[in-house]
Amino acid sequence: MKPIPVIAVFDVGKTNKKLFLFDENYRIVFERSARFLETEDEDGDPCENLESLRLAVFDSLHEVFRKPQFEVKAINFSSYGASFVYLDEDGRPLTPLYNYLKDYPDALAQKIYDQYGGEETFSKETASPALGSLNSGLQLYRIKEEKPGIFKKIKYALHLPQYLSFLLSGQYYADRTSIGCHTTLWNFKDNGYHRWVSRDGVIDKMAPICNSDEVFKSAFPGSPYVIGTGLHDSSAALIPYLFNFQDPFILISTGTWSISFNPFNHSELTLEELRADCLFYLSYKGTPVKASRLFAGYEHELQSKRIAAHFQVSTAKFRTVTTNWKTIKQLKSVDAVKSFSIKTFSERDLSIFEDYETAYHQLIMDIVEVQYIATKRVMDETNIHRIFVDGGFSKNPIYMSLLSEKFEHQEVFAASMAQATAIGTALSIHRHWNSNPIPNDLIELKFYAKNNFKTVS
Repeated sequence: MKPIPVIAVFDVGKTNKKLFLFDENYRIVFERSARFLETEDEDGDPCENLESLRLAVFDSLHEVFRKPQFEVKAINFSSYGASFVYLDEDGRPLTPLYNYLKDYPDALAQKIYDQYGGEETFSKETASPALGSLNSGLQLYRIKEEKPGIFKKIKYALHLPQYLSFLLSGQYYADRTSIGCHTTLWNFKDNGYHRWVSRDGVIDKMAPICNSDEVFKSAFPGSPYVIGTGLHDSSAALIPYLFNFQDPFILISTGTWSISFNPFNHSELTLEELRADCLFYLSYKGTPVKASRLFAGYEHELQSKRIAAHFQVSTAKFRTVTTNWKTIKQLKSVDAVKSFSIKTFSERDLSIFEDYETAYHQLIMDIVEVQYIATKRVMDETNIHRIFVDGGFSKNPIYMSLLSEKFEHQEVFAASMAQATAIGTALSIHRHWNSNPIPNDLIELKFYAKNNFKTVS
């Protein structure tokens, strides 16, 4: 039997590391998942086990290559992007893969802010809210200031997706999706590296920038497959939507964070937006994507547990709660809250709710109020006609119904797609491995019609 042409995609998350094989119609034909125990850096802080990750890449590929039913045409990577791997002249890591949640010295952050116009000016120019180690450029700045000996030995600092690509291609390259995600490295107005990158000598540690749709030959002679550059996972998840929809849209990608992406709003980031946790990403095409972040999934999990404990029920009960417009109308009529935040529900007294269903409706109402505000911050109302929601909240009928009500001038859809990040990563290099047209049914949409709750008696 003729082997199936496939692309192998490694989707490396903080918790789960997955390998997918997609056929030419982007159907999953093989899947493997792994989890590694974290190790510690020299300060005793938890961090990714880089050596385990490296070995897992090669072990997984060896397993795939032993399967005669598949012909691997290409390999690509997506990963969380706010982490650097510092490589010496021989391509060996010089340090642990520091965790982006590692505490960052306030004095050191203040030092670079003071050099470049203050925190707000610096953050505005780089479209990067001050996030400590989550600003990966500041991680490199920290190496330079605190460990100059190691800094001197660095040949290239590669973001994790590009390091994974390097393992198979032997090529040192930087990618815009990783550079352009709250790193403090990129000046979005000038569309180039921020001046601090040159003035502080960091530019010498940055690999040449390549396009996200480029591929390289394998470092192993005789290998028939090509290697992609690797992508930041959030930008990769947006790619299927950019391929499938030409008219302007917003994607609300929900999980622990709910991130509203507007690929069609390129207006300069204002200080007000920055203070409200808005930022820019760079798409795989190198264009700015205005986004706002909300810690909604985390808060939902936290408050669901609080409700469950109060009413002595399992959180599994919430999965079957359907939208009750009579309850919503009743809650709206008595709610005195004027200014919502993601913490609004945490301040509510649960004893005022008659049952867990009512309390859960209030929780989702509060989250949707804040989500509406966050999404409106990045919306160009004259252009956006569709809002897509993917991830956990897309499966929540109360959330989706209420969101549709709030956005009365837009069509709201729950979008579902198996492994959006991995598919986006494969799509980015489609032309290099797949001669078929891109399928137009990759994304399944469920339309949520407006329901005027005021008419409910």
